[in-house]
Amino acid sequence: MKTLLALALMAALASCAQPVAPDPDATNAPVKPRVVTAALAHDTDDPAIWINRADLAKSLVIGTDKDTAGGLYAFDLTGKIVGQTPTLKRPNNVDIITGVILGGQPTDIAVTTEREEQRLRIFRLPDLAPLDKGDLVAFDGDRTRGPMGVALYRRPGDGAVFAIVGGKSGPAEGYLWQYRLEDDGTGKVKMTKVRAFGAYSGKKEIEAIAVDAELGYVYYSDEQYGVHKYRADPAAPDAAQELALFGTTGFASDLEGISIYPQTKGTGYVLVSNQQADTFRIFPRGGTPGKPHDHPLLASVRLSTRESDGSDVTAEALPGFPGGLFVAMSTDRTFQFYAWDDIAAAAKLK
Repeated sequence: MKTLLALALMAALASCAQPVAPDPDATNAPVKPRVVTAALAHDTDDPAIWINRADLAKSLVIGTDKDTAGGLYAFDLTGKIVGQTPTLKRPNNVDIITGVILGGQPTDIAVTTEREEQRLRIFRLPDLAPLDKGDLVAFDGDRTRGPMGVALYRRPGDGAVFAIVGGKSGPAEGYLWQYRLEDDGTGKVKMTKVRAFGAYSGKKEIEAIAVDAELGYVYYSDEQYGVHKYRADPAAPDAAQELALFGTTGFASDLEGISIYPQTKGTGYVLVSNQQADTFRIFPRGGTPGKPHDHPLLASVRLSTRESDGSDVTAEALPGFPGGLFVAMSTDRTFQFYAWDDIAAAAKLK
């Protein structure tokens, strides 16, 4: 009974959230989700989409419940919880990569930051079996830098897989740490630091990170400053050079979840959560003609999420989502599934 009362109180508090900040660039009525997931017990934070190539209808959304008694949860495309990990201590963000060679077999994995244990955790998909030994310590165990954001990248040339990690704090240069992930010889994952990179304004923190695997870029939200863009390959000649800084205006307060919707020939969109305004601001993925690192605002779209912290998107046609699936967390402890076509129509995207 106490648990039920506590959940009811949390839901009531969520419904009485602070008034939504204005976003004059978003003039649409809030887009409605096609699916709202079952509510988690504590605090949804970040989703990642896993495509089941053998049966698209069995694709999953993996989401974090960010609490000391939290974990990763697997949702089917109807929003039903179909799997979960053992308890994790404040899993913050999650990302997915397919075909990592472990034990000689291509393996799809989900990687999350376990903030209170100062480490990364690795889980096999779709069954969420653990694939690490609990020793993937981030930031050399520096407790002031508790790991939060994570994004994964596979280098095309040699297939090397990397995790890019952001934390609760960090220096003005080298805020992000990048680790190579590989088999430790027993079918489990080991990680090796390959670089520290990335500018930081000092204003708040860096959590949301997204990799454009096709084009080889990494984007991250400097929460009250702007979106930074770098090369994802640590061996690139200009790996230390900031390629772009955009989204520095028009946000009510925090810049949060970043999602990349790909289209043909490097085109598409970069969506960034305008958290306190309940909108997503949209920028051109491929830049402007002759300027691939120029990312002006294209549109802003209002969704039904509240204070969305994390999101993911795929252009893959899935059952119920023919133009692709956009997933965003909401402070009512759910994840909301949107049809990309609904978002594109509301934002008047081509």
